[in-house]
Amino acid sequence: MKLRFLGSNSTGGDCPTLYATDRDSYIVQGWQLFANDLLMQLDILDGESAVEVPTELFEHLKEDGLPASPITCPQAPVMILTPQGTCVVQGKVVTDAEALSQMSIPHYETCVEVTKAEIAALAEEPSATDFQR
Repeated sequence: MKLRFLGSNSTGGDCPTLYATDRDSYIVQGWQLFANDLLMQLDILDGESAVEVPTELFEHLKEDGLPASPITCPQAPVMILTPQGTCVVQGKVVTDAEALSQMSIPHYETCVEVTKAEIAALAEEPSATDFQR
């Protein structure tokens, strides 16, 4: 899998980072979650994990042609917002050796893959049916 760097909220390189892939998906690198209340809100399947990132990380989607609008419609299981102003993103654990070789991932971070369609839907304006749930 080939990656294209979209952005990070740090200059050190070992901070939450967003990449586009050549598979119509995004790689979200962020802080690992361990047994806590946030993790308990998610239904993590085999081969999946979740990372916590600042919501501002998704402003880098503009580098891939998506609007730089804030996340307005967080949806489980892809994303939940935290009281601290961060978000938890759930997706497939990245195990692709080629992709991992293109990233610098410190021991306290991991990365997940989420489809472009799922991420794009998070920034869409909610419809009337969304409010009926």
